Amino acid sequence: MLKVGVFGAGHLGKIHIQQWLQIPGIILVGFFDPNDDNAATTITEYQIKRYTNAEDLISAADALDIVTNTTSHFDIAKACLLQSRHLFIEKPMTHTMEEARELVKLVAEANVKCQIGHVERYNPAMLALRNKKLEPMFIETHRLAQFNPRGTDVAVILDLMIHDIDIILHLVKSPVRRISASGVAVISDTFDIANARIEFDNGCVANLTASRISLKKMRKMRLFQRDAYIGIDFLDKKTEIIRLKGDNEEKGFFDFPIEIGAGQQKMISVEMPNINEVNAIREELADFALAILQDKPVSVSVYDGLHAMDVAHQILHKMMMQVNNDNAEKVFQ
Repeated sequence: MLKVGVFGAGHLGKIHIQQWLQIPGIILVGFFDPNDDNAATTITEYQIKRYTNAEDLISAADALDIVTNTTSHFDIAKACLLQSRHLFIEKPMTHTMEEARELVKLVAEANVKCQIGHVERYNPAMLALRNKKLEPMFIETHRLAQFNPRGTDVAVILDLMIHDIDIILHLVKSPVRRISASGVAVISDTFDIANARIEFDNGCVANLTASRISLKKMRKMRLFQRDAYIGIDFLDKKTEIIRLKGDNEEKGFFDFPIEIGAGQQKMISVEMPNINEVNAIREELADFALAILQDKPVSVSVYDGLHAMDVAHQILHKMMMQVNNDNAEKVFQ
């Protein structure tokens, strides 16, 4: 049995608590949250123990799940690592790059498992592609959300776009060559809408758009690779693969011919992979627990978290530079 403690009982923290209670082999020892209202509703709803001292919770657990504000991630994680506790940390893993680099060192020194909560890796629409050969050369993503004050303590890049950044870095096994970006702060004090272009050494280009002031929700990714298009709808949990079939491949049920000139035809295959309905948060937490119990690598490592944060901060830096340049131009007009 694995004893787990949770830091944070806000909106997402309660969801994590709910999921931990449904994972076999887990003893949820309790939670820590200084907010009395959050704590009271959590105790009433889940009948679990509230710890009023963070150190006591760390001592009582084998693994800790950090679901607090991003600004507090590093301090809590450091306290846990100093006691050699396994960690699950919600994305982004820290508030600053300096904290992220230090966290990587602390995890290595503690020799424990540390998984970062990039939950879209476990989305059923993404899981349906696990056994497919994905070598995209152009990627387009749109992640749009309606405005919610929760999460506006960080820019939309670190709040929403980082999900797509992580998946793209996971799929494209090539160093980043160049990044360009622009964004606007519309409602909050940080960027609420952003567009970024990431170019990789292998020639792949990714175009990402994220907004938290949209009238409708959208979470889509489109992958284009040689002879194939893959569409992923993270919101509706649907996946489609459209590809050119080889001359010797048998005709399938969803095939149709297209003319490519000079009387030649190619066969187009449309595949809709089977989607298994799973709870993505439960899947990632259970996977983390299994990595501890079976002593195997976590699926989303602290290095993955650092890489995603690094690219996200580069995008943010490019956007800040663009804003500063625009302001400078206005001064001299």
